[in-house]
Amino acid sequence: MTEATAIVADVLAGRRDPVAITRTYLARIERSNNLLNAVVRHDPARAIAEAEHVARRVAGGEQLPLAGVPVIVKDNIWVRDRTISQGSRLFADFIAPDDAIAVERIRAAGAVVVGIGNCPEFACKGQTNSPLHGTARNPLDPALTPGGSSGGNAAALAADFAPLALGTDAGGSGRRPAAHTGTVGFKPSFGAIPYGPGFSEPFWGISVIAPMARTVTDLALLFGVVAGPEGRDPEAIRIAPRSSTRPAGALRIAYAPRVGLDVPVDSDVAEAIENGVEALRRAGWAIGLKDPIWPQGLREDSLMPLQAAGLAALHGTAYRAGPHHFDPDVGAQIARGLELSGIEVAAALEASFAIRRTTAAFLADIDLLLCPTAPCCAWSVERLGPSHIGGVEVPPRGHAVFTPFFNHALTPAISIPCGHGRNGLPVGLQLIARRGADWQVINAAQEAEVILAQLNSTKTQQS
Repeated sequence: MTEATAIVADVLAGRRDPVAITRTYLARIERSNNLLNAVVRHDPARAIAEAEHVARRVAGGEQLPLAGVPVIVKDNIWVRDRTISQGSRLFADFIAPDDAIAVERIRAAGAVVVGIGNCPEFACKGQTNSPLHGTARNPLDPALTPGGSSGGNAAALAADFAPLALGTDAGGSGRRPAAHTGTVGFKPSFGAIPYGPGFSEPFWGISVIAPMARTVTDLALLFGVVAGPEGRDPEAIRIAPRSSTRPAGALRIAYAPRVGLDVPVDSDVAEAIENGVEALRRAGWAIGLKDPIWPQGLREDSLMPLQAAGLAALHGTAYRAGPHHFDPDVGAQIARGLELSGIEVAAALEASFAIRRTTAAFLADIDLLLCPTAPCCAWSVERLGPSHIGGVEVPPRGHAVFTPFFNHALTPAISIPCGHGRNGLPVGLQLIARRGADWQVINAAQEAEVILAQLNSTKTQQS
């Protein structure tokens, strides 16, 4: 039994008190957050009041699926009556007028919001720092970043500030930080979890609420609560039920070491992924080598005009009036967006649809795709991205190459721990399936988690 599921079982059985549980996690935040800056706001009195309310509901006989479980919510997801700022000075005093649907659902299920997770401005960087809240640090080594943009959530999970977190993912924001901290991050199918009410979104039609946890079992618990159609979100969809899934040993599985892209990968990451895939094969998974064949010239930077244009549409006027208010890295994206032509934006949209079509065709004959979550381990907090990967000089987003395509494909994708690279830093394995097969991805990840944990345990004993 894992952390969140154990809490629920104990609270419903009367063995543990939600208030005492909440105090324990709040004490961890108080003790360690000054170093990590993973949580940008927490209100102990409010969290304890929420826990007291949960205790009364349980005493009244309610069988709450998240009874007493502490949750961290990212600083771009609305939590009613809380300051939610998107890491931006422009929203430093913004009080959310309502809960996002996902937050509404976890509260109805008995969860307790114990803190707001740090994120970069407008969730638009692969490193978690912002002009408003500063830099989040990786609990495994505070000199390193937890990644971004859900880096505060991932750091909080790794530091055991909460068993569960709600992030967002528009290009890997929930998966890469999980890979860099040894936690689990899930990008569901677009529409599987209702989005909003909340801030206007610069990532048109691809951003999702991203459940995050320390284990796949706990993540499944959270996803089961927040997923499902909702009339307030016209893009919400109904996904295949969990009962329709098959064991991983019965699936057609492809392994793509570089996802069909001509990009460098650090040798330690490649080795950890290869070892993990081989362990899954030994456990009975039928895994073949197969790459998606992308249209010629298609790369991650083919898509970046969409983010720049979205930022410029939302914040261009404010940027022109006072560029000094913005994170310089985000400001550069806005400036680029202001200069883009309609043709350039349309070309990026066509690239997005080409990815969607290519991925759908590839997954028509494959049940599950395996690949790295990121081509490198965590890097210095002082840098936007690593300068070199695989011995090759890379641009600042060279670390982000394996995740964004699956946002544009609208498919579910999960990152789980898969061994370690240099200096014992964690490596993430990504599992992807066709849109709507979210439970298939989660169930396969749950099987893989057990196999890979055994592999890691064996290596630790040998060393």
